[in-house]
Amino acid sequence: MIGTRMTPAEYLARNAAELLRLDPAEIQSLADVMHAKYLAGNMIFVVGNGGSGSNASHFCEDIGKGTLKLPEDLADGGKKRFRVLSLTDNTPYILAWGNDEGFDRVFVEQLRNLASPGDLLIAISGSGNSKNILTAVEWANRNGLSTFGVTGFTGGKLRPLAHHGLHVPLDDMGVVETLHLAAFHWVVDDLHRRISM
Repeated sequence: MIGTRMTPAEYLARNAAELLRLDPAEIQSLADVMHAKYLAGNMIFVVGNGGSGSNASHFCEDIGKGTLKLPEDLADGGKKRFRVLSLTDNTPYILAWGNDEGFDRVFVEQLRNLASPGDLLIAISGSGNSKNILTAVEWANRNGLSTFGVTGFTGGKLRPLAHHGLHVPLDDMGVVETLHLAAFHWVVDDLHRRISM
């Protein structure tokens, strides 16, 4: 927790410096992959735990609504929308699988019900080592989905496992999650530009 040793000004400066270290090509790749799935009519699933789970929900909401051109897209028969779902948000399903079969099953079992070949799984894990994330990505890779890992720290097991990735090379979970969300907000803006402007 680098903020424990910094003033607010120092902490903001460090976040800004780390943001500029991100690889813009990786952020562009996320937008490109998502746009391709939009054009093909595929589903996009997003998963994460804790703060990454919150980012998964936030990113899903922004893609579902923030890519629309309002008020025109409120009418029936309007432009095709993103088919996107955060698997972190089905609390009863998560609790049932976690209680009965183990927490490592909470995402993969939802994919088994909902996913089809050609769909996209965006897996967010600061450590890159969350068992339920890895289980879902492994299943997705075996069943014809595209996978995109969003990681921090060293990238853990997720970084080489996913087909594509966005990596924040920093050992501070709070800053990693902040930078993930900053990247997601640009992706939303870029996708809005592509389909709504």
